[in-house]
Amino acid sequence: MIEVKELLVILISSSIISNVVLSQFLGLCPFLGVSKKVNTAAGMGMALVFVITLSSAVAGVIYKFILVPNEIEYLQTIVFILVIAALVQFVEMFLKKFMKSLYEALGVYLPLITTNCAVLGVALTNVQKEYGILTGIVNGFATALGFTISIIILAGLREKMAYNDVPESFQGMPIVLLTAGLMAIAFCGFSGLL
Repeated sequence: MIEVKELLVILISSSIISNVVLSQFLGLCPFLGVSKKVNTAAGMGMALVFVITLSSAVAGVIYKFILVPNEIEYLQTIVFILVIAALVQFVEMFLKKFMKSLYEALGVYLPLITTNCAVLGVALTNVQKEYGILTGIVNGFATALGFTISIIILAGLREKMAYNDVPESFQGMPIVLLTAGLMAIAFCGFSGLL
């Protein structure tokens, strides 16, 4: 039986200590591309929370009850990508119908969630660490939460930097990469927490 303490450790570890973007450097494309405004970053974060959490659950069930009993674990990557693609299509249809402005703000980055290595990385990590279904869901949620925290912080910093006097050679993506690097160093400070 899974203890609450173990789930809490996974929650803190996956969201802050082993942050998917700032520690593992997965999912950098939407992290850098969608972090211009806090509202858009929060929308992308929420979309990723939904996709990663649900894909962790579905992939865990498929892996445990279909792939392992039939001894076809080698198909896990293909199956996980199909699950993720289906969920992203669902999110895309939902946003297009009910949140048109967020759908347009996310633009090309919304369909790119399908190929976001952070989403696939969580599903593969759950298998590699032999997490159960509930533990995998908590890990997926925590990882997506960590991504959301990171992208919102970067978006807030980028909004503030727009009003700063940045040297010409650092304007645009160089200052964003420098800021992301400093954020990664700051998040390394959490490494000894657990």
